[in-house]
Amino acid sequence: MDAAQLWPRIRAWAQELGFTSIGATGIDLQDAEAGLRQWLAAGFHGGMDYMAAHGARRARPAELVPGTVSIISARLDYLPRSAPGDMPDDWRAAERAWLARPAEGVVSLYARGRDYHKVMRQRLQALQRRIAQTIGPFGHRVFSDSAPVLEVELARRAALGWRGQHTLLVTRDAGSMFFLGELFVDFALPATEPAAADRAGHCGGCRACLDACPTQAIAGPGRVDARRCISYLTIEHGGPIPENLRPLMGNRIYGCDDCQLACPWNKFARRAPLPDFDLRAGLTGAALTTLFAWDEAEFLRHTEGSPIRRIGHLRWLRNVAVALGNALATLPPGDARRAPLTAALAARASHPDPLVREHVHWALGR
Repeated sequence: MDAAQLWPRIRAWAQELGFTSIGATGIDLQDAEAGLRQWLAAGFHGGMDYMAAHGARRARPAELVPGTVSIISARLDYLPRSAPGDMPDDWRAAERAWLARPAEGVVSLYARGRDYHKVMRQRLQALQRRIAQTIGPFGHRVFSDSAPVLEVELARRAALGWRGQHTLLVTRDAGSMFFLGELFVDFALPATEPAAADRAGHCGGCRACLDACPTQAIAGPGRVDARRCISYLTIEHGGPIPENLRPLMGNRIYGCDDCQLACPWNKFARRAPLPDFDLRAGLTGAALTTLFAWDEAEFLRHTEGSPIRRIGHLRWLRNVAVALGNALATLPPGDARRAPLTAALAARASHPDPLVREHVHWALGR
């Protein structure tokens, strides 16, 4: 079977597995190297030393997986499926309302269900098996935000969308609320050609995401300074959160969706086709005092199978302490609502870990 005959079958199998769209591209990313080097040289990767360690290798797929000829990029929508009281149709308004309730902890939408790394890998591996049943064994490797891969650039070249001002992939039919994954293969596939109008993207002069970023982490169109990004600070960053950025985090305790909430294209965001990303009990609308009271065993139990578990209990307490301090700062002296927040923090004022202790003392000072 030649590639032209195989590709329609791959697309059909992908749809059966829950992927909303897929595309194929080659391995020549040479013209993406300059931008990657400039981003690293500016220090925008922060403490993510693995970014610098891999360097230009991210733009050289054949060095990562020798023998790779084509790359299949796949999209998996993750906006939770609608359920009474869980995710209203006007989900962006609901998210903004949640951000306005400072005593509740806000977890990024993508992290409220099952760990996407596992879901994406399993689905891509199933797609690989379908292909192998038809053409026989072939060289391959599956990735889901788990290796030095320029996944957004690959997806753009595979005609899945364009790169938005916030650097995420955007598409006209679903905004940016989706995951990306890749299947590297050692045989040629016809490259998916983007529509002419999509080559340059559809952001134009829009600045909604840049203006919405609480910490102004989007240094310019297509340039994010991770050192200021709340997603980086609450997940990837392992040390103290810079004090000047803490007040800007509000009640965001794991990740941040503000740039996506502001994007006009996300009015077209789609519900997930899979139950894996349904809202997990205990993480939506939970009081900060409840989340801060979790001991390590409770944290592990509540985050089993969740991407949140990877930050560990100590970073979790660090993040929630900052949110508690910010909640205190919104309440006037003498307000009765201050008491439970202060009591929760005071209970961990002598925590054995200096990282947690320092953030608790800062929060009490708010």
